[in-house]
This record gives sequence, structure tokens and C-alpha cells, in this order.
Amino acid sequence: MLKNKLIIIILIMFVMVAAGCTKDEKEPTSENKEQSTENTAEDIKKEKKTEEDQPASSTEGNTEDISFPSTYQELEALPVGEDAGPVYDYDSDKSTEEQDEELAEHFSDLPFPQDKENPTDQELDKLYREILKRVQLDYQGPENLIKELKFQSLGNPDIEDSRYQFKEQLNVVVLLDASGSMAQRVDGKTKMNAAKDAISKFLSELPEETNVALRVYGHEGTGSDADKKMSCSSTEKIYGFDSYDAGSFKNSLSQIKPAGWTPTGLALQEAQKDLSSLDGSKNTNIVYLVSDGIETCDTKPVQTAKELYQSNITPIINVLGFDVNGEGQNHLKKIADSVDGIYQTVSDENELTKELEKVNNIADAWQDWKEQGQQSLDLQHVSNELDIFSYITDEESKVVDERTSINFIANALNDYGYISDESRVYLEKKNSEYHDWIISEIDKFEQELEEMNDKGYKEAMKALEEKYELNVKE
Repeated sequence: MLKNKLIIIILIMFVMVAAGCTKDEKEPTSENKEQSTENTAEDIKKEKKTEEDQPASSTEGNTEDISFPSTYQELEALPVGEDAGPVYDYDSDKSTEEQDEELAEHFSDLPFPQDKENPTDQELDKLYREILKRVQLDYQGPENLIKELKFQSLGNPDIEDSRYQFKEQLNVVVLLDASGSMAQRVDGKTKMNAAKDAISKFLSELPEETNVALRVYGHEGTGSDADKKMSCSSTEKIYGFDSYDAGSFKNSLSQIKPAGWTPTGLALQEAQKDLSSLDGSKNTNIVYLVSDGIETCDTKPVQTAKELYQSNITPIINVLGFDVNGEGQNHLKKIADSVDGIYQTVSDENELTKELEKVNNIADAWQDWKEQGQQSLDLQHVSNELDIFSYITDEESKVVDERTSINFIANALNDYGYISDESRVYLEKKNSEYHDWIISEIDKFEQELEEMNDKGYKEAMKALEEKYELNVKE
């Protein structure tokens, strides 16, 4: 009996101690009460954010809007995805199965349906939108083509913008990124060597009277933090202004090796100094910026590009992204857009050469204009047709590439258990419908462009600008 009473007393004491501990945990002292309240509020925020980040379930009735572009202008405005480009490496030693597994793992952070076997259409639409966002390519709408046609029509007397009129002297400046990433290889050749060869070929084919210059940047130091200050201060005009001389140019170029950081804004700033004596009233000035990535030195490239563009030098500034990722494309396009210039992504030496060669045609027309006192426009209609064909072909290729990438991703996710067979079929159908819509827009655009090209330059440009409500000033 005594033993039983002792046990009961011990149990009562244990309960009282436990209750005291619980009270201490639930009721903070005056010293830590404020901090505890803040933590609780922070926890609630985190819980709320976690709930918001979760995909909607069929029972929650979530009505989140899953929006897609409805016009080509909206499509063009979408940022390039972080995984833009081919999702398979066909030259890799890895098997298709190995690449599939890596692909599924890479995209395993997508917002998958909560119930894999019973997903809602809204959940799958959201999943598709997120895949699309990751692989989004750089579609180019009507405004960019108008810039291209305007550039190719340089010297046309119908163009009222003085920077697009031929003057006594033609000057071409190339700003070449020589940062460390240019040591990466494309088709077995470093990007730097590929760029050197393409630029050498381009400049060698310009008329002898053309003055050319080459400025490099980011070519000193290394990519280390210790060398950042030095590297971000490095830019050098290594050739010109002068007519092209193969020996001198090759000798100047051979000293440059890909090295450090990327001070794009500094190169544009110094290019303005290089051109300062070449007033736009007597000189037709063309600047090409060639880079494989984003500014890494905080030298404000958009601001400095605008300052160069708005100066009395009145240059035409175009930008080429060489084997550049999605982030780099968005960055370089922003620079080009700020100066009403053309932006193009080129994936290898051949494409870089092709883009640069467009200036050769302009330079030949400029030489004819100097010799004859007027520019022959007989071939302009044909030239425009080729530009339109090239544009349409490029846009259609993007549709095929993007659609194929998404189908590969959907198949890999299905193969490795992230989504069901039915979900894969749904995504592929959605993918087909979406890209069929883009193709239909391209087809309409092609027809309109061809009809407008049959008119005179000025009339065609006016019709294009009115059609797409663009604010492209002559």
C-alpha cells in the first residue's frame, strides 16, 4: 500500500515538472518575448511562402493565371531562358540514357503536380509554362527586322536619319571581348581564335579606303578576385584607325590572349574617345561589339552605349553575342536596344563571319557612291528578299529547336518517374499547339513583309511601323 502511494506521489511530481517546462516554453520572459514574437511572425511568413510556392491541388480550387504570349511582340519580349539551347549534346560520349537521366535530374526542381496520377489541367499548364520559361529562345519580332532592313539599306536617299547616310569617310570599329571565358572552345577552336579569324577575314574584304580599328577589353590579369581591379581597367586599341594591313593586323592580334573580367562599358567609353575626331557630319561610323557574356565589372555598358550613340559621332552600334547563354543574350540585347541597334546571337565562327560580312556589302555600296556620286539601288529589292528569307528561316528554326527541347524534357521526366504517361502526352499536345501558333504568326508575317517589300523603301517602312505600332524613328 505504501509502495503504491509512493508511486502515485512520484507520478504527480513528474507531471508538475513537465507542466512547468511546457509553460516556460510557451511563455517567454520579458527579455526574450519580443524576439520570440518576431520569430513567430517570420515563421508564419515562411509557412505562407512555402504554401504559395506549392503547386495548386485539385481540391484547393486555385485560379492562378497561367499566361502565354498572344502576339509576336509579347513573344519577343520574353527573356531568354537560363537553359536555352540544345538539351542534348550529340557529340558527347554519354549515351542517350545517361543524358536523359541528367536531363531529368536538372529539371527535377520544377513545380510538379501534387498527385502525379491525377493532375489538374492547371497544374500541367503551370508545369509547361515553367519548362518553357527555362528553355525560351530569343525570338526576334518585327522591330528587329526593320532595324536589319534599315541597316542593309544604309546610304538609301530615302532614309532621313543622317547616321544612315553615306559621308566622305566610312569608319568601322570592332570591340572584342578578351575576357577569360573567350578561352572556351567551340567546334574544337577557342572562341578567341575563332573571333580573331572571323574579324581578320571581315576586315580584309572591306574597301581599301575604309578606316578600321580594333579595340579589345578584359585582356589583362586573370579571372581571380585579386586581379579584378586590374582586369576591369583593361582595354586597348590595338589597331587603327587605318586601312587594313594583314601583316600589321595579325601582329597586333597575336599578342592578345583571353584573360580576365569583362569591362564592356569601359570599352564603349574608350571607343567614344577613339571616334571623337570623326564627326558624324563627315563620317559614317559603324561600331560592332562582339562579346560572349555579361558585363562583370560594373562599368555601366547601357549608359555608356547611350552616351556614344547620342554624341556628335552619331554611330550605328550593333551587338553580336558569340556562343552566349540566356543571361548573356538578355544583357547584350538590352545594350543593342538602348541604341536602336541590331542584336544577333551567333553560335560559331561561320555565323560570326556571316553577320560581319553584312558590313562588306554596305562598304561596297559606299565605295560605289563615292565613285559615281550616287548609290545604285537596283539590287535593294533582292537584298531585302534575302534578308526576309533569312529572318523567316531563323525564326522557324527556333520554333523547331524549342519544341524539340521541351519534348525531350517531358520524355525524360516521364522516364524517370516525375510525371505520368498521361501528363507527358498532355505536355506534348500543349507544346505542339503553342508552337503551331508561333509558326502561323511567322507565316503571316512573311506574307506581309513580302507585300511591303514590293513597295518603295519609305512606303514599306512606314507600312511596317504602322502595322506593328512601332516607334522607330528615321
